[in-house]
Amino acid sequence: MRILNLLALLAVPAILTAPTGQAAQNKFPEKPIRLIVGSAAGSGPDIIGRMMAERLYETWKQRVVVDARPGAAGAISADLALGAAADGYTWMMLTSQLFVASQVLADIKFDLARDFQSLSLIGTTPFVLLANNQLPAKSLKELIELAKKQPGKLRYGSAGTGASEHLSGVLLNHLTGTNMLHVPYKGVPQSIADTLANEVQTTYAVLPAAFPHIQGGRLRAFGVTTAKRAALIPDVPAIGEVVPGYAMNAWYSVVARTGTPAPIMNEISAEIVKAVKEPAFGERLKSTGIDIVGGDRAVLDAWRRDENKRIVELVKISGAKETK
Repeated sequence: MRILNLLALLAVPAILTAPTGQAAQNKFPEKPIRLIVGSAAGSGPDIIGRMMAERLYETWKQRVVVDARPGAAGAISADLALGAAADGYTWMMLTSQLFVASQVLADIKFDLARDFQSLSLIGTTPFVLLANNQLPAKSLKELIELAKKQPGKLRYGSAGTGASEHLSGVLLNHLTGTNMLHVPYKGVPQSIADTLANEVQTTYAVLPAAFPHIQGGRLRAFGVTTAKRAALIPDVPAIGEVVPGYAMNAWYSVVARTGTPAPIMNEISAEIVKAVKEPAFGERLKSTGIDIVGGDRAVLDAWRRDENKRIVELVKISGAKETK
């Protein structure tokens, strides 16, 4: 009996110090998290990524370090994320740009559906067709007329070959019978800078990156790529109002490497969704031109499936796919 009592006493410290499943889970994150963004500093994904990082620090007291790795329309960011450990400490911002690039570029080494699991769909936003103020055309209709008179003379910039901005221009050419020349850059900020300098006459940029230049009168907005006008710039028409059938969406989501433990994935997803749906933080996001979704893992899974079908069809129509 005395031996049994002694064994019971010895077991108490082990019981008290052994971590429960819940306690172990609550330790996440124990160190800074890396959020890889496949766009340049100052781009829409970079802006949204840094806003998210700031908000999540309030909860976790651990930094989310935004690592901007522009190039190849986001494919470089996917390669980097795929090379990281599947432990929940490396995330990637999956955007419409990278989604399109994965369907267009020939030498992709990753498979978005196979290699990356969904965390959260943050929201959507339009691209904006921006024009240099010196351009003789003062509207989208006049731009199309000018492009038809000068085939191959007008240039439009994008974040890179295979990016959504590139496909936005390809689609406009396709539907209007014009031949505006594509000039690829390593990111939207460079494309905007060259539009300001009149090196290219127009460019496509997500609304968060475009809005300061529109508001300051440095560039003119000819149209938004979504089917409806954007609430932040209601006076700017949808391109589809002039070009029937035209529509392109930009969107922001967060994913992590396949193989990351499900409890960690679920915890990250829940915290991002909670943050995005908070009224105060949601208003900050909306002020950049984002339409809030705040979707969980299942919502992003469904979104990715639907977008894949749509983008495959658009790429086929546009003829933008590279050949090996």
